[in-house]
This record gives sequence, C-alpha cells and structure tokens, in this order.
Amino acid sequence: MKPTSLKKISADVVVGKGVRIHDFVNLYGCQIGDHTKIGTFVEIQRGAKIGAKCKISSHTFICEGVTIEDGVFVGHHVVFINDRLPRAVNYDGTMKQTKHWRCQTTIVRRRASIGSGAVILGDVTIGEQAIVGAGSVVTGNVARQTIVAGNPARLLRKLTKREVEGESDRA
Repeated sequence: MKPTSLKKISADVVVGKGVRIHDFVNLYGCQIGDHTKIGTFVEIQRGAKIGAKCKISSHTFICEGVTIEDGVFVGHHVVFINDRLPRAVNYDGTMKQTKHWRCQTTIVRRRASIGSGAVILGDVTIGEQAIVGAGSVVTGNVARQTIVAGNPARLLRKLTKREVEGESDRA
C-alpha cells in the first residue's frame, strides 16, 4: 500500500516562496525562509527559524530554540541540541515535563557552513561565514570567518580574504 503523503508538515509551519521540501520530512511550528531547500529525512521542530536561501541536507535534526540566518549550509546528519542536562525523570522519579527544563538557544549567523555529522550544543552562536568541520562537536561560540573542527571543536584558522569574498583558489 502506498502512503498518501511522504511529508509531515503541520498547518502551523510558515513556508516562504520558492521553498523546496523533499519527502520524508517532519516539520511543525517552524519558519522556513524563501528559496530554502530542505533535504530528505529532516526534522525541524516548533519554534525553529530557518532563513532564506539555506540548504538543509538530509538526515538533519533542528530542534526548538535554533535560529539559522540567511544563506547557511547545513551538511548531512547534523544534530542540534537544546538541553545540556537531559533527563527523563526528576530526582523524585516523576516524569519530566516541559516546565522542568530551559530550552537553550543556538544562532547560526548568515552564510555559515556546518559540515556533515556535526553536533551543535545549545547556547552557542556560530559566527557569520564561519565553517564547522565535518564530525565536529561545537560546545562554545565560533567566531565569524573562522574554521573550527574536532571534538570539542577548536579554531583551526581564520578565513583568507579570498575565502571570505567567495573566490575559489582554483584557476
């Protein structure tokens, strides 16, 4: 039997013009800017905001509290985290409720790039045009126009003027 819909997009999702959304996604209560591409098997939760002309690659999880500005590239299987002390139950054994935790926020500034498999913890800002290497674990703020990588992610270097201006090193 064929499924009737391969996309789960709730009525409260705000989608800009020219947005391309692939199958097998789960979007609810989020905002997606104009001309953004959302890959297969992506979940974007309530309260998340995605800017214009972004590319969100497959198997990515964007949770509540994440703001991604315009022109950002998010590689495959990137995970954002909004709770650094997750627990299923309170100290007394009762189930945790929404009121028992504080949603940590994350901001990814315009034209930043996040490599595949990166994990981004809450309460961080990834600076404008910064690059996060594949597989990195970002535990703190990333300065603008820098490249970070590793676990935890550490500064590798600043971008060159040519890289900032978008020129390729190839002839």
